[in-house]
Amino acid sequence: MDKDYPFTERDISWLSFNHRVLQEARDITVPLFERIKFMAIYSSNLGEFFAVRVAQQRNLLRISKKTKKELAIHPRVVLKNLLKIVNQQQEEFNEIFDNQLVPELGKHNIFLKRRLELNEEQKTFIEAYFNQNMLPYVQPVLLVKNKIRPFLANSALYLTVMMRTKGKERAPLQYAIVKIPSDYLPRFLELPSEEGRHDVIMLDDIVRYSISWLFPGFDVHDTYSIKLTRDAELYIDDEFSGDLIQKIKDSLQRRDVGPASRLVYDRSMPKEALKYLQSVLELENYDLLPEGRYHNNFDFFKFPDFGMDHLKRRPLEPLPYLPIERSSDIFSAISQKDHLLHLPYQRYDSVVKLFETAAADPQVTHIKIIQYRVGKKSSIMEALMDAVAKGKRVSVFVEVKARFDEEDNLHWGEKLAEAGVKVNYSFPGLKVHAKAAIIRRIENGEPKLYAFLSTGNFHEITAKIYSDLGLFTANHDLCTELARVFSILETRKIPQSEFNHLLVGQFNLRSELVSLINHEIKAAEAGRPSGITLKMNSLQDADMIELLYEASQKGVKIRLIIRGICCLVPGVKGVSENITAISIVDRYLEHARIFIFHNDGDEKIYLSSADWMTRNLSFRVETAFPINDPAIRKTINDLIDLQMNDNVKARIIDKNAKNNYVDFGNDIQVQSQIETYYYLKRKTEMLLDKMSQDEPKEISN
Repeated sequence: MDKDYPFTERDISWLSFNHRVLQEARDITVPLFERIKFMAIYSSNLGEFFAVRVAQQRNLLRISKKTKKELAIHPRVVLKNLLKIVNQQQEEFNEIFDNQLVPELGKHNIFLKRRLELNEEQKTFIEAYFNQNMLPYVQPVLLVKNKIRPFLANSALYLTVMMRTKGKERAPLQYAIVKIPSDYLPRFLELPSEEGRHDVIMLDDIVRYSISWLFPGFDVHDTYSIKLTRDAELYIDDEFSGDLIQKIKDSLQRRDVGPASRLVYDRSMPKEALKYLQSVLELENYDLLPEGRYHNNFDFFKFPDFGMDHLKRRPLEPLPYLPIERSSDIFSAISQKDHLLHLPYQRYDSVVKLFETAAADPQVTHIKIIQYRVGKKSSIMEALMDAVAKGKRVSVFVEVKARFDEEDNLHWGEKLAEAGVKVNYSFPGLKVHAKAAIIRRIENGEPKLYAFLSTGNFHEITAKIYSDLGLFTANHDLCTELARVFSILETRKIPQSEFNHLLVGQFNLRSELVSLINHEIKAAEAGRPSGITLKMNSLQDADMIELLYEASQKGVKIRLIIRGICCLVPGVKGVSENITAISIVDRYLEHARIFIFHNDGDEKIYLSSADWMTRNLSFRVETAFPINDPAIRKTINDLIDLQMNDNVKARIIDKNAKNNYVDFGNDIQVQSQIETYYYLKRKTEMLLDKMSQDEPKEISN
């Protein structure tokens, strides 16, 4: 990219996204337990960020000076900026927790108690709980510099103990560590409480209360919590030889013993204690990150709710997708027209029904699917094994490099193979990120193909919280080209025919997207109407950003809805003044990718598995599929318009990175996720009315 063009470093942009998550915890209009949940999401996100991205920046410090010069920004500068931003966010996190959430819990008679606030009954209860449940797990270790260097488990919680020999006030300070066994026991424990009151103590404070029993020969001065995060990146994407599956299994075993990527510590810890700990654990200054009194705050996912549902969001019951769910012949319904499923607003039952019906249908001969992420329990995977048992040929491509899901994917791969499914595993150096399935069925003596193409995974749990779009289709062109994608995955051979309808990573995805943007540029140059609307998780690829800047300079109006990383900087005079960008963070995770090009009035709309990151556009097998059905195209445009008009949960992405909320200066609130639900609900009710009038006719639209 031209160095004069603005470009936000990707990790800094990601931290800006995670700050939007933290904003949800601050938002007083969000129900209390949902705010606590956003604290957990923020913490979980940050933990993965350090385990992967910060670990990578630390490793870049070890490369040669010559190689460092080729990087856009020196890794030490990036690391310094990242830690500064995270430190600021951690201060905000603590302020939200201490000054907003804890007092708000108190208003509802829920009290987080510390060890000095316990009454006698509660002390007795804690002492019994510690002796009966915790004692075997706390693992006290006395630290001796240059002699005893303890191994801290990845992301486990510990207390650093400062103490002196009992009765000797002038004796030198000694240090120890004690494990907080949150990996074995609940982080939150309800204490005996008065009627109508809920006293809760964290496991950390039970250990603090009991610490003197673990070191009977010492006077304990104080304790401070710490946590070590280890490098969790597997570094296997570019390996081109050897047994890849075995390497991944080996890497999974190594993950918990990788090098440190950060030591999180209580910011109130005295400097001498921190220095001692740093020396014993052999850590650098950039390995240190101050937090509050408690770490692993993702445990707040399990904060007890005491049955107080009024402090949660009112659930939006997923809607049925009637044309599939109520159809007595699912293949006939898909043959007649394409169908769009919008998760999680609509139920995932239609997708499960497709596979269960295919497994039982004697006319179905083949089922093929790409498994990128899948839940521990999966009706779809069970249906595939049932299909094999009924004599069908089933093929599953398992991407075992899906970060943090490798173990589940390997488990399913092995289970499917044992059942007789043909399982193909990852390419070395290449991820398969497409989300698609194809079914071959014999109709009137001829084979016919059916497909399900999606922006999200075949994962029945995330289908309840990720906002994704999926297309059921029997379109001959799309199905034929999708069959070609599966042939590539199974044979690892380049196809003879080109892709003319699907955009496929490694083949025509990047080039066709470039061509579509260039068409808008030419239209603008010729004075014709033009426009681009892009919705995705991340926009990072420098070449695509530069091309969007060029389009903006030529007069193309560009609207961006980017949930996470956005390295493009909108609204810069002379560069990107025709580009606007928003990000929406709300109850559901925005996960769909939608690309819309004006195309001289003959609008082109694609749904895709791919974000515009270099890894997706150049180093992964992805798919983008066109939407041809006029009714579905209208629905997608309606949903995009709802998001573009969001003035409740939409934040502005700009050069200031302040995450200011969109404000159109009107009194009508538009919360796009809520409006989307009721938009789809109205369509469902209209169809139900039509069904009641048409009964007993078959539903066909």
